[in-house]
Amino acid sequence: MIKYQTVGNMQVANELYTFINEEVLPGTDINAYELWSGLDKLLSDLVPKNKELLKKREAIQKQIDNWHNENKDSFDFIKYKEFLKEISYLEPAVEDFQVETENVDLEISVQAGPQLVAPIMNARYSLNAVNARWGSLYDALYGTDAISEEDGAEKGKEYNPVRGAKTIAQGRKLLDEAVPLKDGSHKGSTKYTITNGELVVALENGVTTTLQNPAQLVAFTGDAYNPESILFVHNGLHIELQIDRNHPIGKSDAAGVKDIALEAALTTIMDFEDSVTAVDAFDKVAVYRNWLGLMKGDLTASFKKGGKVVERSLNPDKVYTGIAGDSITLPGRALMFVRNAGHLMTNDMVLDQDGNEMPEGILDGMFTSLIAMHDILGKSKFKNSRAGSIYIVKPKMHGSAEVAFANELFNRIEDLLGLDRYTLKIGVMDEERRTSVNLKNCIEKVKNRIVFINTGFLDRTGDEIHTSMEAGAMVRKNDMKDSKWLKAYEDNNVDVGLAVGMIGKAQIGKGMWAKPDQMAEMIRDKVGHVKSGANTAWVPSPTAATLHALHYHEVNIKDVQQSVKARESASVDDMLTIPIAQNPSWSAEEIQQELDNNSQSILGYVVRWVEQGIGCSKVPDINDVGLMEDRATLRISSQHMANWLHHGICTEEQVLETLKKMAKVVDEQNAGDPAYRPMAKDYDKSVAFQAACELVFKGKEQPSGYTEPILHRRRIEAKKVYAGNC
Repeated sequence: MIKYQTVGNMQVANELYTFINEEVLPGTDINAYELWSGLDKLLSDLVPKNKELLKKREAIQKQIDNWHNENKDSFDFIKYKEFLKEISYLEPAVEDFQVETENVDLEISVQAGPQLVAPIMNARYSLNAVNARWGSLYDALYGTDAISEEDGAEKGKEYNPVRGAKTIAQGRKLLDEAVPLKDGSHKGSTKYTITNGELVVALENGVTTTLQNPAQLVAFTGDAYNPESILFVHNGLHIELQIDRNHPIGKSDAAGVKDIALEAALTTIMDFEDSVTAVDAFDKVAVYRNWLGLMKGDLTASFKKGGKVVERSLNPDKVYTGIAGDSITLPGRALMFVRNAGHLMTNDMVLDQDGNEMPEGILDGMFTSLIAMHDILGKSKFKNSRAGSIYIVKPKMHGSAEVAFANELFNRIEDLLGLDRYTLKIGVMDEERRTSVNLKNCIEKVKNRIVFINTGFLDRTGDEIHTSMEAGAMVRKNDMKDSKWLKAYEDNNVDVGLAVGMIGKAQIGKGMWAKPDQMAEMIRDKVGHVKSGANTAWVPSPTAATLHALHYHEVNIKDVQQSVKARESASVDDMLTIPIAQNPSWSAEEIQQELDNNSQSILGYVVRWVEQGIGCSKVPDINDVGLMEDRATLRISSQHMANWLHHGICTEEQVLETLKKMAKVVDEQNAGDPAYRPMAKDYDKSVAFQAACELVFKGKEQPSGYTEPILHRRRIEAKKVYAGNC
């Protein structure tokens, strides 16, 4: 039971009030009275504006629904586009401009590389993500399907020298491609030394050589003649050659190389949104406390591994001896963004005088910024932003007015906390249709603080379906990837980002690789994100970050971006092409297959979210392939089923029967989890099953097709039903 105390015109949960006053404020030089009274005034001014923006969303959606219903038999694209302009869905384009963001860290402005997203609710995962700045290439290759198990290279429980040899060969291949020698190959190396500021490599044929490009040699550790590590740079990313002839791997290597460490996850997003289940004041204080630990540098996590207790904490910086004899320090941790909640949801951690919950996005903005002041003021054990900025990703905004509101919120927070203007930087997630088609306008509203835009296939597709729900039955979910709108959307994001001058100022990002166990496939396919002109892309694990870093060595992003700038810009008309199935003639078997896939996906995720409080996890699909899933996955699956149900492709009875059938499948997939509660034992009493049904049967009426309102309500219900066990 949450208890409150009155603070001005607010009712603040005791847990939050005590946490902020006793754990957050000390060391910030901010007075508690000024903070709470300032928040009271901020909420009074901004909550009505927040509500108006949400009403505008609803009004526009109703207008679009009505237009499609009135034009079902005579759809005319030109009229459709004019209609979207009339209702301000399509905004008049702003004049050309260039972004003006200043004080941006190099990981964003200069370097290109992988980006991890971690659920802030889980301290261990958060620490793993931040520490993924550097990754072992040998471990990433040897431990995944990136190295084939053919020809005697099976993984097994013991070290397999055949597999090890394949791994080492891949490492040497990277060295030859990224830091080539003037003569010969790294494959034939027998000794690495630093002599007179140059790399000298002895080869097995008795010849010595050096680098083709001496400038790639940055630093070393240990003795110059017998270095423990040698640091190179290529395409802005560092490669660390680690040498130890006494190491199990190094002693069998002719040159004593034990590993190759790659600079991998340059940035990471600590997520308060899609991947967490923070539904009340208790949950919010828990996630704020983890963020505080990261910002102060003292967050730890203990867990058992191999029968031993392991304690994880933040990695220190890496210190080397420069070629000129000076000391060189590189960050040991990924630069942290924090993703706040969007404009829609509210939370009971702060209520108004009438007991109404306050917008979670406003509160996240205030409290995550306040907590980040420990870093800004130099009170942290480790530095996050060396440029003195706080990086906030803002999701699920629709159109430029909502982005402008986020900018106003950030202005107010800066004023309240005594921060310089534009200390708070913003990442705009391009994942809603009205933002996509007005992306340039959206960026213009935050041109002084923008540091990040990205594309997200799943949420964007969920909004695509919901926006045009009345237009007709959508194509099958997998066929969405070949839709005209999707390619235009992905291209437009890069086109606009480059056109407004994001090079050297901000990241242009691409979405998640959802198959954490399919690394060979990722290595083959995800290079496309780099070739698209994006200078970052999401990965699901530290291992994936290490392997995705290979793509940024393979492709010089600067060259790609110059090429992309010269192409014709993506078409807004293509982005507005609705992916409805023309005269659908799917067989009964095809329809059932689609329902099975969607139902299993929904149930597999919802049962963990609602009943175990797991917001992001590897969920087996219908073929038992583990997929990283969060609310974005759920949004597209539930909206797709709601669309087919609405247009008579399937019936309510068929959908319910499918959900029950797939609940049994999901129960079997989770049979080994002692904390799992089977759904099929009693469908009516299973909170998770009822939540899944509601997401489908009530999907059409959900705001923008979002899953959060139902999930939050059902999670709160489950916490009460299973009190003491959630």
